Amino acid sequence: MESKAARQRAHEAPSLMVRAAVVGATGYAGGELLSVLARHPCASVDCLMSSGRDGKQSFPIEQVHPRLRGRFTVLCQPLDVEQVGASGCDVVFLATPHETSHQVVPALLAQGIRVVDLSGAFRLKNSASFARWYGFDHTASQALAEAVYGLPELAAPAIGHARLVSNPGCYATSVILALAPLLRAGWVDLSAGVIADSKSGASGAGRAPSEKLHFAEVNENLRAYGMFNHRHVPEMLQALDLAEKDFVFTPHLLPITRGILSTIYVRLSEVRTAGEVETLLRGFYTAAPLVRVYPAGKLPEILAVAHTPYIDLGFALDPSGRRLILVSALDNLGKGAAAQAVQNMNLVFGFPQETGLL
Repeated sequence: MESKAARQRAHEAPSLMVRAAVVGATGYAGGELLSVLARHPCASVDCLMSSGRDGKQSFPIEQVHPRLRGRFTVLCQPLDVEQVGASGCDVVFLATPHETSHQVVPALLAQGIRVVDLSGAFRLKNSASFARWYGFDHTASQALAEAVYGLPELAAPAIGHARLVSNPGCYATSVILALAPLLRAGWVDLSAGVIADSKSGASGAGRAPSEKLHFAEVNENLRAYGMFNHRHVPEMLQALDLAEKDFVFTPHLLPITRGILSTIYVRLSEVRTAGEVETLLRGFYTAAPLVRVYPAGKLPEILAVAHTPYIDLGFALDPSGRRLILVSALDNLGKGAAAQAVQNMNLVFGFPQETGLL
């Protein structure tokens, strides 16, 4: 575990400045990435591009993200892979549709540029799974083979050597980080099944207009969707080594802008105390600066994580010591997207994970 002094030195005297490009800069995740990178002590943004769908020519990024006025002098251009390479960037963040990332990642890797992809195009190791879950045939086999699933708390060493990091989904992050300690310790009775009930703010659906995301459809409403077919399910199963028959995931749309709260129900394989559960969680994440474990009986909420890079974990254990409810909370645009992408960039270039995030 890095010492506090070492982390402080990295903030005060960076030995390396990373030149970054953000593609898909006009979306919610892209805008959040720019907000984070603008204050990063070891990175500069030298290239801005849209995903190429809006048909615009070059324009100042504050036209779509007014809060960024005066922060960037470089203009945002339509997607052009050759121009990304010509910009001299060390890393490209792709906040693009899945199909766009699938198309451009091989070309970016061929130019020697490292990639952090926020789409789902390289999250699954089995290429055949993409047709079912994402609706397209995956043909970038070489890039898929070398992609590292970018959950820093579980794969920091591999991320540090990666050319292509596949940023996890927001729901997936909230569920995987809650369950991983117990599953890896063998504490869960899988014969009883695992149920994850998650609720997300409307920004998780992206910026593209949709009738179901109109204000009158979302406000004062709560809606379940994507049951048994949500795209984040296979990455949860993959990361947690779960069989599909043992896992149920139900996402819901909350009438808020940002934030995810996941409630996860498991049966323990043997009687445990609340102290044992808390000790397991704290021990598992002792070197994870962006995971906050709550004391037994105190539960996370969205208000505590909104506009932060943290994921908060809490739990409740019934008197029998067998029924356990885990609760996680994160910002879907923060730890669920942009903050985690920058956390991954930090690992790739040898910075402390939390650099520029706290």
